[in-house]
Amino acid sequence: MRWIRAAGRGLLVLAVIITGYAASGAHAEEGASGARGPLTLATAGDLTGYLGPLLEGWNRTHPGERVTLVELPDSADETHAQMTTDLRGGDRGRFDVLNIDVDWTSEFAAAGWIRPLPRDRFPLGSFLPPVVDTATYDGRLYAVPYVTNAGLLLYRRDVLAEEGVPPPRTWAELERDAKTIAPKYGLDGYAGQFLPYEGLTVNAAEAVYSAGGTILGGEGRRVTVDSAAAREGLGFLARGIREGWIPRRALTYKEEESKQAFQDGRLLFLRNWPYAYAVASARGTKVAGRIGAVPLPGPDGPGTSVLGGSNLAVNSHTRHPDSAARLIAYLTSAPVQRQVLMRGALPPVRAALYGDPALVRRFPYLPTLRTAVLTARPRPKSPHYDQVSLAVQAVVQDALTGRQTPGQAVRRLARELDAIARR
Repeated sequence: MRWIRAAGRGLLVLAVIITGYAASGAHAEEGASGARGPLTLATAGDLTGYLGPLLEGWNRTHPGERVTLVELPDSADETHAQMTTDLRGGDRGRFDVLNIDVDWTSEFAAAGWIRPLPRDRFPLGSFLPPVVDTATYDGRLYAVPYVTNAGLLLYRRDVLAEEGVPPPRTWAELERDAKTIAPKYGLDGYAGQFLPYEGLTVNAAEAVYSAGGTILGGEGRRVTVDSAAAREGLGFLARGIREGWIPRRALTYKEEESKQAFQDGRLLFLRNWPYAYAVASARGTKVAGRIGAVPLPGPDGPGTSVLGGSNLAVNSHTRHPDSAARLIAYLTSAPVQRQVLMRGALPPVRAALYGDPALVRRFPYLPTLRTAVLTARPRPKSPHYDQVSLAVQAVVQDALTGRQTPGQAVRRLARELDAIARR
């Protein structure tokens, strides 16, 4: 990368000294010999192949701090399992820098697996504000936001135009159009990701948040889900399944299956991440040129998305903490973040890129995504997040399939989360 070459090795060293990072109390050892050296970066599978070329740019200009990319499975659950197994080993482990899902930050920080980072070393003020919260635990920065995401409502623009109606802004409008317009065109009404896995936790949290509710508070120490808002949110989804404007087959959908249903022209509305818009818009698909995207609807207006994306964290036992921090600064710099979007189609954390005319022409959903991210909220923070998510999935599935009413499900979820919070 030219901007790295232009800066020069000496200026980068000077920048490190100025920030005071090497002299910070918690990490004074970073100024010692050995704080720089080769690294491994662990990430879930890179489906678009964008990350290798970005790291080649680093390796060319940092021969003494070369990065080896370790790709773990595509599945978030499997990636989490491999990372935690390695980190629990007690010694340095295989990974120096970890590209972790945003909802793992609290768990990894509470376990002592990742080290706190000095806020003044990274340009957090240049990021979209909500993404920074996903990288903190107990008021300290434990990671740096790398990519972000927010759920959007994709819709068939051609169908709504034919009917002369705008895209829905409220649940009532979504329900009405899914019931009345979709059948006229041989379409299913609405779908999200309702198979019991992490996607169901996300969809359920969005429904609760959009209704004005919460699930946990106080970094997971307080259970707040037993509320009228939570009952309303789960009731909206359960009613859709019961009445059929959410097809029962959506109970088997993850991101890819739901995207494929929309891309194949079988859905009027879909909740998914922006990647689904990009893929479904590709030349040759059945809906290319006929789709639009708006923020998720809520009971009385725009709803609230859950923040997706990933953060970069440093293994507490890395031998080269200064190199790890320098690599994170590189990957979150403005030029590299632009390439993250252009090469990987991954939403960047740098706010200014969302208003770049050239990027908006190539990714027309960027302004909508920016709005969604700015109003989005993280998944429930907890040092036991994996257990929290499993509880949400099991309970919400019972509500969606009619085995429990939304009220019963919310009360049961409150009891299960309370037991988790007490551990």
